[in-house]
Order: sequence, then structure tokens, then C-alpha cells
Amino acid sequence: MVTMTEVAHAAGVSVSTVSHVVNGTRLVAPTTRERVLRAMRVLGYQHHPIARSLAAGSNQTIGLALTAASNPYWVELVQGIDGEATRAGLNLIIVDTRDEARHEAAAVANLLAHHIEGLVIAPADGWRDLTLPMLRDHPVPYVVVDRIDADLRVDQVGVENEASTAAVVDHLISVGHRRIGLVAGIPGLSTSAERLRGYHLAHQRADLAVDPALVVDGASTSEGGRRATFALLDLPDPPTAVFAANNDMTIGTLAALKAAGIKVPRDLAVAAFDDFAWADLFSPGLTTVAQPSTAIGARAVQLLLRRMHDPDAPPQTVRLPAEIMHRESCGCSPKT
Repeated sequence: MVTMTEVAHAAGVSVSTVSHVVNGTRLVAPTTRERVLRAMRVLGYQHHPIARSLAAGSNQTIGLALTAASNPYWVELVQGIDGEATRAGLNLIIVDTRDEARHEAAAVANLLAHHIEGLVIAPADGWRDLTLPMLRDHPVPYVVVDRIDADLRVDQVGVENEASTAAVVDHLISVGHRRIGLVAGIPGLSTSAERLRGYHLAHQRADLAVDPALVVDGASTSEGGRRATFALLDLPDPPTAVFAANNDMTIGTLAALKAAGIKVPRDLAVAAFDDFAWADLFSPGLTTVAQPSTAIGARAVQLLLRRMHDPDAPPQTVRLPAEIMHRESCGCSPKT
């Protein structure tokens, strides 16, 4: 069965653009729309319109609400969700939350207006005040993906953020680094908090005090990562290693180091959360935490299907392990 991901690849557009063309949830430029329709015809993509499904008593459609940033992690996560939904015979409508609470609430309201049967959501900071009350007022099963909220008793799936961050910082400490900068993600997101806890945990295990000046907000963006890295380099006692807490910030970190004439790892060791398909093509290769992003997406749909079939089942929180990719950017030889 052909998936939206395959159509998107053939048309040279994002999966969310294909979703908008298929479901009519947003205007798409005529030339882009025609490319998508042509790819659907060539590949034989089959879509079951909502109206026809409603006549049968079920629309067989789930929604996905997350930021549409070009971050490769989100792209792979969507692929996992789309593939698992297709295998289950479900249609998928994707909306962009822009990682902003008010826009997220409006996007989810749009999904609910399409009478979706379930929802997968990567919540923005502030979602408890706007989106969560809306979901509690609607009998729609939902699963939280990536950004796990430990205080909520709902179905959730993500990666082991704290343990994997601690493992990388442990490694940097073990090879002699005592001042390790952290380019941190958006405050208020559980992923940012968990990676910060992992950073602190590694220091506690090594009996090292954390200098607060070494933890800088990178806003989860490449530009934020660039600014944060310059701030670290400008410290009176700058770090000897830097950990960037997502792959967008890693790009900004590397750009700042290049602009400053800093050689990695000769002058500064670098490690990062999120792997790149081309991380080992850097010179030196980039040491990273690789998330099983496609598997996280697929597991989210599996949890949603379970909830749709058994509304009274106890909620599950699933943490999938990450893999540490040891390469040369931390100042070590790569591990095989």
C-alpha cells in the first residue's frame, strides 16, 4: 500500500503538504498541488474521502499535530506515524502547531472539526492551558509523542532523554573535560528538561559542580544554537567541550565554531543530541545520540490503536532507548 511519505518523496514536497492536498485542510499552490496529484496517480495512492467513510459510520482518520520544522527528527517521526497508520488502514491529517500554544490549540480544533477518531500530538509549551482542556472535553483518544509529561496519566511514547544525555556527558568527563557547555532547548519542553537533568546527572556522578554560565538557552533552533555557542566562547573561562541538545542547534553550534576559527576537536570537543544521516561525513565525524525516531512514530500509532479499541485500558508510557554514536568530534577514535 502506497503511503503519504512515498507520495511526498516522489513529488518533492513534505508529508504535511501531501496531507493538505488530500484532506483539503489548507490551500496549496496550484503547481505544487498538481505535482502531488501527479505523484498520487503514478504511484496509485488510494485515499478514502471522509464523507464516504462517515456514511459507513467511521471516518478511519487520525490526526497528527506537531511542529512542521524541517528538523530531520520530525521528518522521520512523521514517516513512522504515516507508515503505521497506512498499515492499519487509517488516513492521516497533519497540522502544523508551529510549536506555539495558541496556534496548536487552533490546529487541534481544526482536526476535531474533521471528526478524527484519534490524535497523535507532540505538545508545545503551554499546551496544558489550551489544548489539553479541549481534548478532555472531546471523547477523542490521543497519544503524546516525543514530549512526555510525567505528571499526566495518558498514553505517551518518547526516547530515554535523561539517560542518553548523561551517557554522552559521562564520556566527555571520562576523557578529561571539566567545563562542558550545554546548548539547551526551549525552556518548558519536557525534552529540554530531561536533557538538562541528564547533563546535571553526569556531573553529579563525577562529583563535579555545574557552572550555571555553561548552560545557555539555544531556543531549539540553528540561530539560537549559534548565539548560544558564541556566548559560551565569550566566557572568561570558556568550555573545552560543548553538547548541543538537538540537531538544529548543532548546526548553529558548528556554524559559530567555524566563524570563530575553532577547530573540532583540536580546540573544542563537540557532541550532540539527534543523529544526522550525514553525521559521519563531517570531518571529524560527529558524536551524537541517535533517536529511533521512526520507531517512536510507529509505536505512537500502536498505542493510539490500542486506546481506540479499548478506551478503559490503563495508560502506558513507553521510553525507547537511544544509541550513542561515538565518532571523532569528541576527541576520541570512533567505536565500531
